[in-house]
Amino acid sequence: MSAISPSSFLPDDLNDALLIGRVWRKTEQHEGPCVVVVRGGEVYDITAAVPTTADLFERDDAAQFARSASGESLGSVAQLIAANLPEALVAAAPAVRLLAPCDVQAIKACGVTFAVSLIERVIEEQAGGDPAKAKEVRETIASTIGTDLSKIKPGSEAAMKLKAELERRDAWSQYMEVGIGPDAEVFSKSQPMSAVGFGADVGLLAASVWNNPEPEIVLAVNSRGVVVGAALGNDVNLRDIEGRSALLLGKCKDNNGSCAIGPFVRLFDGGFSLDSVRTASVSLRVEGADDDFVLDGVSHMSEISRDPADLVAQTCGRHHQYPDGFMLFLGTMFSPIKDRDAPGGGFTHHLGDRVTIATPQLGALTNTVRLSTEIEPWTFGVRALYRNLAARGLLTA
Repeated sequence: MSAISPSSFLPDDLNDALLIGRVWRKTEQHEGPCVVVVRGGEVYDITAAVPTTADLFERDDAAQFARSASGESLGSVAQLIAANLPEALVAAAPAVRLLAPCDVQAIKACGVTFAVSLIERVIEEQAGGDPAKAKEVRETIASTIGTDLSKIKPGSEAAMKLKAELERRDAWSQYMEVGIGPDAEVFSKSQPMSAVGFGADVGLLAASVWNNPEPEIVLAVNSRGVVVGAALGNDVNLRDIEGRSALLLGKCKDNNGSCAIGPFVRLFDGGFSLDSVRTASVSLRVEGADDDFVLDGVSHMSEISRDPADLVAQTCGRHHQYPDGFMLFLGTMFSPIKDRDAPGGGFTHHLGDRVTIATPQLGALTNTVRLSTEIEPWTFGVRALYRNLAARGLLTA
């Protein structure tokens, strides 16, 4: 695998970026999760001022508060990144361990928000989860649909006409329904406190033989439905299990280590906004540990079928509240199909794969692929968090 400078995992405009994260620290006085802010390339522990990122995101002045809150310096963010790279973690446990930059928030995800991913979901369904059938089904679907779905606005009159035509051809799919119909697919990706962060292992079920990373931008949204920032995420996907039945989505999507977010949430301010997300390009790189395989791809948010603000509105509102806020994966257009093990066999992970997801204004998230049963189990949940904060005297009425 290629050696990469720690600075390449950070935003290109680091000195202007306002980054919020979480770390695990052990000091003489306490041990536990801490909220950190990165200002001018330096990391500060501001847990004494705000005990959770959810509390910070609730503030009307979140960005201003994060810029001015006093805190303990933990050194440079480049040093923190270097100590948390997968190869560094194998050698020694760092004094400060990066965690996912969210805590008690719900973790939601949107599916089938790009035309390309829509086609791949239909292929999974038609192939019944069998990767060997994917190539044939892909060719059949392309000849049957015969249109560029990226030009179809979900819920529009043109979309409804296409739906009627596909139904007439007996080619309609439940994935078409959420891809070009009026209602977005929004599901629970993972549980509060379960996401892993930068450098951590991500997990696959041993039963899966057809799986892939899903590089996405993840919005940080508070309880009022206000988007306060964005991060990178890997919505680890088991294509064969979902392909057998969409009712297996929970088994496919929510497992130990199946959700990675990081390295930080970049707060919205004058230099970074939801419009920045709308124009972002998200790159994916997969490097094999047991072969010479390398896969590269790019997703352009400008090609998303549903605007991020619409996805937030479909997730929360009078119909559904999130008192602790939520993290929202926006979906991916990138379902890798590059052959890896055999001609026509497409892509699936090998254990040990290094997955790196990047975009210039958010930096890069890197993780190593393992089995969900073999990585560190998830034991520190919401109750443990509040017991820990209470013992450290960080909770106030």
